[in-house]
Amino acid sequence: MHAYREKSLRGLNVAGFHRINYTEWGPERSDRTVVCVHGLTRNSHDFDWVAPVLAAQGFRVVCPDVAGRGRSGWLPVAASYGFPQYLADMTALVARLDVERVDWVGTSMGGIIGMMLAAQHDTPVARLVVNDVGAFIPGTALQAINAYVSEHPAFDDVADVERELRARLTGYAPVTDAQWRRLAEVEARRGDDGRLRLGYDPAIGAAMAAAGPAKDVDLWPLYDRIACPTLLLRGAESALLTADTAREMTVRGPRAKLVEFAGVGHAPPLMSDDQIAAVRDFLV
Repeated sequence: MHAYREKSLRGLNVAGFHRINYTEWGPERSDRTVVCVHGLTRNSHDFDWVAPVLAAQGFRVVCPDVAGRGRSGWLPVAASYGFPQYLADMTALVARLDVERVDWVGTSMGGIIGMMLAAQHDTPVARLVVNDVGAFIPGTALQAINAYVSEHPAFDDVADVERELRARLTGYAPVTDAQWRRLAEVEARRGDDGRLRLGYDPAIGAAMAAAGPAKDVDLWPLYDRIACPTLLLRGAESALLTADTAREMTVRGPRAKLVEFAGVGHAPPLMSDDQIAAVRDFLV
């Protein structure tokens, strides 16, 4: 199942270069390339279940670790963790892929990056899948995320990492025991003290804390500029993407097609057959 290629490129930050790691699935050259980008503290392996399905359809599937996550480099200046840096890095990735157009699948933060790119003049984004994030984000939902991002506990073994992920990612459903174990295995990073930690730079949380209490985020002016075909996925129990915002996104901007998943919160993990099928059918 996990037959991917590990690749990397250099991104430029305010203090020098950093390494951007990505996994690549399917044919090395294809007339359809899809870029899949994870959420705030997640990594490229969140797409280890949807990527091979898309690759089997002939897609070249590229899943980057955003700076400070997974196997990508950490930024030397904490304040650099933000969308200007992420947009620059993803633009460099698209250039590396040597394609004019890409489809985009973005979960939470990755969905915001996708919306920001898709809203630009002469965008390379041809089709957009936004997974459980919207044109309006309630500050209360962001505060709940901020509360755990700033924590960076240490663990004795992968089982402890798995327990922590289950406690944090309460909206992920359905996820099997084997899938939870896989998420923990690719998440764990061994520190200098020999103990395991989650695979993201603690400075991400510090940068968010320095910005002050989370406030409502209004992305409607951005969303209204998107013109490409758009699919909006929502966990029916999600607090980050409310039902009202999701409905409004179906009649404004690109008039997204909305698919909701019962019993799921933030965010649909794209591991179950029905969630994968929604993405596959839209892109194919």
